[in-house]
Amino acid sequence: MKLRLGTRKSLMATTQSQQVADRLTALTGRAVELVGITTLGDVSKAQLSQLGGTGVFVSELRTHLIEGDIDFAVHSLKDLPTAADPQITIAAIPLRDDPRDALVGAVKLADLAPGARVGTGSPRRIAQLRALRADLEYVPIRGNADTRIGKVAAGELDGVVLAAAGLTRLGRDGEIAQLFDTDEMLPAPGQGALAVECLTGRPDLVELLSVLDDARTRAAVTAERAVLAALEAGCSAPVGAYAADDGHTLNLTATVVAIDGARAVRKSASGPRTAAMDLGRELAAAMIAQGAGTLMGSH
Repeated sequence: MKLRLGTRKSLMATTQSQQVADRLTALTGRAVELVGITTLGDVSKAQLSQLGGTGVFVSELRTHLIEGDIDFAVHSLKDLPTAADPQITIAAIPLRDDPRDALVGAVKLADLAPGARVGTGSPRRIAQLRALRADLEYVPIRGNADTRIGKVAAGELDGVVLAAAGLTRLGRDGEIAQLFDTDEMLPAPGQGALAVECLTGRPDLVELLSVLDDARTRAAVTAERAVLAALEAGCSAPVGAYAADDGHTLNLTATVVAIDGARAVRKSASGPRTAAMDLGRELAAAMIAQGAGTLMGSH
């Protein structure tokens, strides 16, 4: 009997879900079929920051999981709320793809003319981009990757900023003009990683899906998301975090940036992979002590 994998219906979502399905079949021999589900984030025309951001791409998938319509679901990890749902287990976090942000356009950010129009729907990206180039116009946009990139091709925008991982999964990484180093722009917590969820009450499925898990990726994103949770921020807030794992130690850096790009709190900390959650919480506490909380409300 085929396992039913719930996924959003966008090309990006179905592509990454199919990759997970193929990997699971290769490792376990279990056949998987995709079940497309429409979420609030897919149908609303509002900016994600207006929707509240957190969970708008996730809640319908979880409802179908709880109601037994699907066996497991795949999400972009950065879309997941940081608060745990006891009914649901993240059974696997596969090996992460490139976590960085990417500029699609003809030239790099530094080479854009003053006043050039750059599209992104993310307050986190806008805040950090303004810190790099305050003289550009940042345009809030929604839509899938094709729609956003199309605005550049049509001349409506001079560039758009998207997650490098998504562009690679869609085979459109050849259109990247610039990959932002994490020193320039910290990604969203969990960016580039996927979450594979199933019901906590299905230990057989939790065990089956665990073959997809990558321990280093799980530790890194746990630390990043602990920062987000401790700051009590949603996925639309101007918070960037990235943890690099050198095999022994997690090196975590996080930032909160005012939406005008003029002020920021940025801190780093290191610790063992086994203490990822504590590392993130302690770093967030140090950031709050330096005034990060006052920047959270400035967007």
